[in-house]
Amino acid sequence: MSFTLAIVGRPNVGKSTLFNRLVGKRLALVDDQPGVTRDLREGDARLGDLRFTVIDTAGLEDATDDTLQGRMRRLTERAVDMADVCLMLIDARTGVTPVDETVADILRKRGRHVILAANKAEGRAADAGIIEAYGLGLGEPIRLSAEHGEGLNDLYGQLLPLSEEFAAQTQSDTPETDITVDEEDADADAVRVPTRDKPLQVAVVGRPNAGKSTLINKLLGEDRLLTGPEAGITRDAISVQMDWDGLPVRIFDTAGMRKKAKVQEKLEKLSVSDGLRAVKFAEVVVVLLDAAIPFEQQDLRIADLAEREGRAVVIAVNKWDAEEEKSEKIKMLREECARLLPQLRGVPLVTVSALTGKGLDRLRQAIEKAYETWNRRVTTAKLNQWLSGMVEAHPPPAPGGRRIKLRYMTQAKTRPPGFVVMCSNPEKMSDAYSRYLVNGLRDTFDMPGTPVRLWMRSQSEANPYKNRTKSTPSRLRKHLGKGRADE
Repeated sequence: MSFTLAIVGRPNVGKSTLFNRLVGKRLALVDDQPGVTRDLREGDARLGDLRFTVIDTAGLEDATDDTLQGRMRRLTERAVDMADVCLMLIDARTGVTPVDETVADILRKRGRHVILAANKAEGRAADAGIIEAYGLGLGEPIRLSAEHGEGLNDLYGQLLPLSEEFAAQTQSDTPETDITVDEEDADADAVRVPTRDKPLQVAVVGRPNAGKSTLINKLLGEDRLLTGPEAGITRDAISVQMDWDGLPVRIFDTAGMRKKAKVQEKLEKLSVSDGLRAVKFAEVVVVLLDAAIPFEQQDLRIADLAEREGRAVVIAVNKWDAEEEKSEKIKMLREECARLLPQLRGVPLVTVSALTGKGLDRLRQAIEKAYETWNRRVTTAKLNQWLSGMVEAHPPPAPGGRRIKLRYMTQAKTRPPGFVVMCSNPEKMSDAYSRYLVNGLRDTFDMPGTPVRLWMRSQSEANPYKNRTKSTPSRLRKHLGKGRADE
């Protein structure tokens, strides 16, 4: 990327809409109510032949105390400091407000390069607001409509000379290409080693106020994500890339997931949906519990969702520093985990403190091991030798008096491990026997906690007369009978 562009302005001027327009995807949540965006969201933007990083920021408000709005303002000011270019948006239909003047004052003092744009500028109703924008002292405003994609050519004209300036300063950087060689495609079964270009995808999920954002901030060593005592602060699923003691990781902070019946507001539904999308794209899902109230019904639903999506799962119990009877509590937690999550038998359970940082090294080891297990492949020879022993120890059921025969077994896929068993009457195989085989696979081949898929398939020989009419077999029987008589 040649430079970084931060979109700044007061609430509800269309910053997230423009962010989505530049990245070409609906990454940021958009709603009519002000103050939807709270965290800094980064994305890879494309405008003509320009490639750059764009940052969507929270709306700047006139608050400098330790309230939620004050913390959001400090986070936005941090984005202004780290960005190469700041794009200030105003609402052309509303005109310049006192908050706009405060934002402009901040950008004049802290911004390196500032571009002014008047959004929602389609139609004559915006003319008066555009004229007022000249009074901010940030130069000629760009007439823009993020919703309809108007005015992007003018934005391109302002960014082009700046991009050339930044490119001249970073000539030593390796140029990016649109064509990459994916070594994983050459051997689909090989375990993908996380790299800086393709880091390990980790999603942190849980109920509101479990400490997800605080945990990620502790890993990063900085206040990158908005935190506080209020529940439900995080709305967008924010991803940050980091090097975790030599392990390249892209970690997703997600919104707290409450019970479906309690989620009534449209915005919260969008936040939860964004978190679910992060789970689907993740490789390892960390389910974060509150040590004071662990394994609530919603915690179990979230863990079950990750298992159904086929992701590697790690259970992390946060706020462990506040526990007094640690030895008794950890014993209880392990028993509850085994009883309430049988579908994730043996799932790693790690105690951590996002506030102090204790246990984060164990969490990293658990994530790395869960990822390795998620990619585990077992040879066919070992599987069939194991299957013979399992059948001998506990034969399969015999519905209708006819024993189901398990003939052959092989691994069909990884991520998560999936196995196919060739047998007779697969539709009559009981769920209990399938669970017996899955648990045996976990124990024998060291696959604790990871989702294991098992499919029963029929290997019966095809009947050559299956699609013949009824008269054809009768003529064959007569012919065969005549042949026997001649003999």
